[in-house]
Amino acid sequence: MRFAVAGFVSALIQLGLAILGLGGFGALRSRPAVLAMFSVTIVLIVISLFSAGNLSAGEEEDRSNRWAVGVFVALGLLLAYLSPLSDRNNVLTIDRETTRWIGLVIYTLGGCLRLWPVFVLGSRFSGLVAIQHGHKLVTTGIYRYVRNPSYVGMLIGSLGWALVFRSGVGIIITVLLLVPLVPRMSAEERLLSRHFGAEYDRYRARTWRLVPGIY
Repeated sequence: MRFAVAGFVSALIQLGLAILGLGGFGALRSRPAVLAMFSVTIVLIVISLFSAGNLSAGEEEDRSNRWAVGVFVALGLLLAYLSPLSDRNNVLTIDRETTRWIGLVIYTLGGCLRLWPVFVLGSRFSGLVAIQHGHKLVTTGIYRYVRNPSYVGMLIGSLGWALVFRSGVGIIITVLLLVPLVPRMSAEERLLSRHFGAEYDRYRARTWRLVPGIY
């Protein structure tokens, strides 16, 4: 329940900041792609309510990486507000309306990919770097290729958000998400390696962190 409430509240704050950055609800009339993205966000929120994701520390947690959560939140708030603000003031914008619709498609794909692992892992998915009760290593489906599909979805969704507002500033913030993300992935890998041992080490050796063939 905490996971669902946190997601619901964060999405409302995100949409509220976007409207504030645009200068009010009236700006949505001239930006149908933005309005469509808001609708997609609401649908994703509703879908997430049926997941079993949580914020549990479980049986074992790596608390040394909790700082990353605060950085993710701070960058997320900046992305939510500065992207529409730069669009409104035409600062570092990509000057094509088509960019908005491309961004909408990217945002939707990213949102779906972000949620997919939450449903695959169920109660084993936590917003913290933690081993849950009855934790099992999943190596099938999308996990056959990348170890962190939810993070891939987060990055793709953030890029889509920035593009819907044609915002170069938003693209920069999306890149900055890698600053807390890389050490968080490293912390998760250390924890999983301690818990699953050689099984996880073999899995890690044959898969990629985020992008198959690249990283």
